[in-house]
Amino acid sequence: MKFMKLGTRPDTFYTEEAIRTVISDVPSDLTVRINNVSYLLHKCFLVPKCGLLQRVVAAAAVSDESSTASVTSLELNDIPGGDEAFELCAKFCYGITINLSARNFAPALCAAKFLRMTESIENGNLIVKLESFFVSCILEGWKDSVVTLQNAAERVYEWSEKIGVVRRCVESIVDKILTPPSKVTWSYTYTRPRHDNRRRKSVPKDWWTEDISFLDIDVFRGIVTAVKSTNTMQPQLIGEALHVYAIRWLVDAPDDGGSTSTEARKRRILETIVTLIPAEKGSVSVKFLLRLLSIGTSLGASPLIKSELVKLSGQQLDEATVNELLITTPSGDDQICYDVDTFKTVLESYWRQWRRHAPSDESRALRSLHKVGKLVDAYLQVAAKDPDIPAHKIAAVIETLPGIARPEHNDLYKAIHTYLKMHPDLDKADKKRLCRSLDLQKLSPEVRAHAVRNEHLPLRTVVQVLFFEQEKSGSSVITASEKHRSSDNHDLQPDGDQPEKSGGDRRKLIKSGGTAELRAEPSFKIREASKGKEIR
Repeated sequence: MKFMKLGTRPDTFYTEEAIRTVISDVPSDLTVRINNVSYLLHKCFLVPKCGLLQRVVAAAAVSDESSTASVTSLELNDIPGGDEAFELCAKFCYGITINLSARNFAPALCAAKFLRMTESIENGNLIVKLESFFVSCILEGWKDSVVTLQNAAERVYEWSEKIGVVRRCVESIVDKILTPPSKVTWSYTYTRPRHDNRRRKSVPKDWWTEDISFLDIDVFRGIVTAVKSTNTMQPQLIGEALHVYAIRWLVDAPDDGGSTSTEARKRRILETIVTLIPAEKGSVSVKFLLRLLSIGTSLGASPLIKSELVKLSGQQLDEATVNELLITTPSGDDQICYDVDTFKTVLESYWRQWRRHAPSDESRALRSLHKVGKLVDAYLQVAAKDPDIPAHKIAAVIETLPGIARPEHNDLYKAIHTYLKMHPDLDKADKKRLCRSLDLQKLSPEVRAHAVRNEHLPLRTVVQVLFFEQEKSGSSVITASEKHRSSDNHDLQPDGDQPEKSGGDRRKLIKSGGTAELRAEPSFKIREASKGKEIR
């Protein structure tokens, strides 16, 4: 960072019982109180350079007829920057050496403006020197601009805004952010020693995101808004800046016991981040949106903000991966608990938006729906391993999408099988509800073969699979027979038993030595079994 040194005299200020004074043979005649600190100073040094003090001392002289040399007392509790900034200005008046940098520039300038240390009061006054340093050094540097803005926001934000420090720093920062990476020559976070592991030969496009993440949320919002308004920055880079900021202030922020003020500040940060998310699809990941939604729920964010996050997540659900959807909820033990409720809410949002936009491009909409259907089943295969998720929540997720979302049900079967296996004590009603969504016609032969031997499935489902297999086997026999007669060009007349043997036969799956065996049986036996009393 750049520094500016003013003054040549050694520092002669010292503290004695909460009183700051300067070593001098001349008694002090000016007392300045700032909150709990008192300064014993000399009018001959400060008054010539401070327009405010000239007015105060003149007014005191009029009211005090004794003499102008009497001690004048005043309180400056509202001076921006407090006693530290005032002391910098006082030392400048005494000619004592002061060092100015981005860390103390904003408070010093605001205090000098407050004291009216202008050129009209005395040539070469403090304000003009600070302005020169601001333009030639601070605004020219990346780190200097960021640090100045950070300190201004933390200590003298209102005054810094009033005198234009915030605006000019933001403009300088935005100008550098928009600089092509190949022309970035200044130091930034990733190039500093503690980030050796992130050093690269070329400047990454997101080089600026880490540095501005330290800024106050209002200042950060101003920078991001200005960058967005240029329409030259990729939405994904703006999204990355939001992600870095959220991690720093919402995820990695130190826990101070969940105080009301801290939660309110985090809630404000969250809501600001959501309003800054670019409208372009894919500017932020679904995982990031769901993470914000989970944080918003725990912080008690407004329904409007949570609704916006749900809508944005639903908009790009067809581009998500399973890992992005695996949001966990706090648990008392070390066990992983998946937030199925949030996922279901997002899935419902996707389905509402899909129905609204599907008529405009049916082919594209159907591809999107199939991708989401497959994604849901893959998600359920993982979530089903959570022993604490009740069956009705899994069933509700399955039932959210219509049948056309799943061209095949193999993945859905795997999810249901996993859940039943992990929850062996599930009652019959829950098992039946889970299996109700299975379409046997959309299962592959291999999966159906597994189903008939699956001891976790309800017996009714196993019987339905058997019945379907018998029907399919019968149809296959008829089709093969018709093709054979056609190829031989014969007109054979079946005997009385032929229709029953070719089209009416059903096969009953039995287990023998651990292998499946098919045996011909009259079809009415299975029909009667399926029409009879409930199989238990």
